[in-house]
Amino acid sequence: MPADEVLVRSFGRMRYGVAFQRMREFTRQRNAFTSDEIWIVEHEPVFTLGQAAGRSHILDAHDIPVIETDRGGEVTYHGPGQAVIYLLIDLRRRFGRLYVRELVFRIEAAVIEVLSGAGITGERRNGAPGIYIPSRFAYGSNQGAKIAALGLKIRSNGCMYHGLALNVAMNLEPFKWIDPCGYKGLAVTDMKSLGFAGDLGEIQLALLDALSRELGLTVKFVRDEEAGDADR
Repeated sequence: MPADEVLVRSFGRMRYGVAFQRMREFTRQRNAFTSDEIWIVEHEPVFTLGQAAGRSHILDAHDIPVIETDRGGEVTYHGPGQAVIYLLIDLRRRFGRLYVRELVFRIEAAVIEVLSGAGITGERRNGAPGIYIPSRFAYGSNQGAKIAALGLKIRSNGCMYHGLALNVAMNLEPFKWIDPCGYKGLAVTDMKSLGFAGDLGEIQLALLDALSRELGLTVKFVRDEEAGDADR
C-alpha cells in the first residue's frame, strides 16, 4: 500500500458514543507509520457539545442523548439522513505546515462543491465555520439557514480527528430544541428541503471525492472488520 494512501471505512449507522470512543482510541494509539483514515458514518439521534459549548444552549433534549466531546465548536445535532465524514489525519506528516484556517477553508470548499453539484448554492459566513444558504429570494424560508457543520480536534502532535456533517434528508425538528452552534434562532435546513431528490450514499461518495481533491488525498476503501458489532 502506498505510504500516502488514506484508508476509507464506511460504517453505516453507528451510535455517536461508539464512534467518538473509537476516534480517540485510534488517535491515541497511532504512530508515525499508522495510515491516515476517513470514516463515513450516519448517527442515531444525538446532541453533541463541543469544548466551547454550554448546556444552556440545549433548550429541551426531548430524551435525545447529550454527549460532551473534545471537538471545537458549540452544540449540534446528528441524526439519520446526515452525511458525517470523520478525518483521522496526521496533518504534520502529510502536509508539513497547514494552518487551521486553510484546512477549514478546504473542507468547506468540498462541501460547497458537493452542494453545487446538486444545484444548491452554499456559502461561508465570517466567524462562523460551516456552510450556509445565501439570503436569496429563490431560497424562500431557507435563506440564511445552516446546512453543514464542521468541528475538529487537532492534538499537539498534529493528528486530527472529528470532521464535518452535511444535512441531506433529515428530521430537522431537533435543531429547534437547541441553539444550533450556539446561535439562538439559527435556522437549519437540509438538501431535501432545497429540492435534492438523491440518496445519502450518493452524497457520502461525492463528499469523499471532493475532500480527496481539496486535500490532495489518494483514498482506498477497506472492509471494516468490526462491521456488525453489537455496539454499533
